[in-house]
Amino acid sequence: MPTQRQRVTVWDLVVYDREGQLILIVEFKSKLHTSPEWAAKFRRNILAHGDFPKVPYFLMVFPDKFYLWTDKEARLDESEPTYVIDASPIFQPYFEKAGIKNEQQISDESLEIIFSSWLTSIIYSPEVPNPVNEFQRWLIDSGLYPAIAGGSLQFEAGE
Repeated sequence: MPTQRQRVTVWDLVVYDREGQLILIVEFKSKLHTSPEWAAKFRRNILAHGDFPKVPYFLMVFPDKFYLWTDKEARLDESEPTYVIDASPIFQPYFEKAGIKNEQQISDESLEIIFSSWLTSIIYSPEVPNPVNEFQRWLIDSGLYPAIAGGSLQFEAGE
């Protein structure tokens, strides 16, 4: 259980490392077919209206894509994401179990639940994600997996 928690109240989901340090902020949006440029502008707008703590990773989650900014990109400008990830191979098994036929049927709340289920399985997995699998390579290449392994996540209520 984390020992030191920074108060972060404007984000959808926050993730802490094993030592309780804030490591990842996650924002959800059920919009489809976004571009990296659109995501960068959306991120800039979000960050311009809130108190952005120093955090090594910022992730925007959409039903069809994830956009990840790493520490070197943790600026308040419109920098494009460091990684653009196809969410289909990650979400498809969860969509099938939930009876969701296509990405257009998902609400923000359902997206949050499905993503947090997946992320929890990554955080507490006894095995390192396989970097040979394209849909898992970004976890290793970005350094996100070792940063969150054994950590915890918490949903946050916006103000």
